[in-house]
Amino acid sequence: MSACVALGSVCLVGACGGKGAAPRAFPPADVGVVTVAPQTLPQSYDLVGQVEPSRRVEVRSRVEGVILERPYTEGATVKAGDVLFRLDRVKTDAAYRSALARFENAKRAVARLEPLVPRHAVAQQDVDNAHTELDAAKAALDQAKKDLDDSVVRAEAAGQVGRARFEVGGRVTGPADLLTTIDQADPAYVVFRPSSQQLFDWRADPASAPLLRPGGRLEVRVVTSSGAPLPRVGHLTFVAPAIDSATGTQEFRATFENHDHLLVPGQFVNVRLSGFSRASALAVPQRAVQQGLGRQFVFVVGAGDTVVVRDVKTGPWSGTLWIVEDGLKPGDRVIVDGIQKTSAGRVVKPSPLALADTGAKPAAAGTKP
Repeated sequence: MSACVALGSVCLVGACGGKGAAPRAFPPADVGVVTVAPQTLPQSYDLVGQVEPSRRVEVRSRVEGVILERPYTEGATVKAGDVLFRLDRVKTDAAYRSALARFENAKRAVARLEPLVPRHAVAQQDVDNAHTELDAAKAALDQAKKDLDDSVVRAEAAGQVGRARFEVGGRVTGPADLLTTIDQADPAYVVFRPSSQQLFDWRADPASAPLLRPGGRLEVRVVTSSGAPLPRVGHLTFVAPAIDSATGTQEFRATFENHDHLLVPGQFVNVRLSGFSRASALAVPQRAVQQGLGRQFVFVVGAGDTVVVRDVKTGPWSGTLWIVEDGLKPGDRVIVDGIQKTSAGRVVKPSPLALADTGAKPAAAGTKP
């Protein structure tokens, strides 16, 4: 019995006292990487713009009088010639009838004197004075007729009529009083103002500078609050000749078709400028960039397939690619897939990915939010 116990003890001691086996090492994690290389990428810029009518007409009365009627509906669409206001015509009608009587009298005087000239029964000076009076009477009659017609205020352009500034019973003193406005919103203008720094960068780039001229290849799109662009493109039609010293910006204006009136004058919209490009850009898929503790960084596969963390400075987006301004160099292998399976200092098994495999679409340019 004691011999058996002793033998078991020797066996246990031999088993425990021998050299221990090394712990099993985890195999390298499979990760997908992209190799950074310079490329030319499309780039766009997002700005805030405001919608303006392509034409705004101020409706004013040329004569004074009390408003007797306002036939139009505020906010409605009117045609040129539609009646907007009718004024009291007593004064203008009296002036017209007085001018008409003067004209008829002058016309009869000329008709009476002209036959007497060949018989030398009247002086030529009297006939000339009669003709002068006739011309003056005709001019006064024309003005009185126009004043009479102007007592009916009509739309001088087609468009959407605004709120009435004077109601029925109000007294209009003349052209100084604004009655209402008519906005022509098809086409519509979208005004936006790039900063002086953006303008400097664009003009310094030989490929971007031609886009800033009216009629160029710059595409202007309006982006709705849902992030989807309107289904039509605007074109640059005006650039202010100087920078506003108060705001440090320069006014640009694009023209949009607006038959459906989705663009409302006064509305603020997001404007996306497309057509720019970035040469020799280093970019990685957006999901490769990690953020934390106020820094941005990527995981790079270094020598020996060992992971290192690299701080980066990002710029604008180009589609689903994020342009990296600083922190990467051509040839760096940046981890895109499998980031959650690795950390700094670990050895990994990298598999190269093409941009198409990462879901990147450089042709659809966007900007960094």
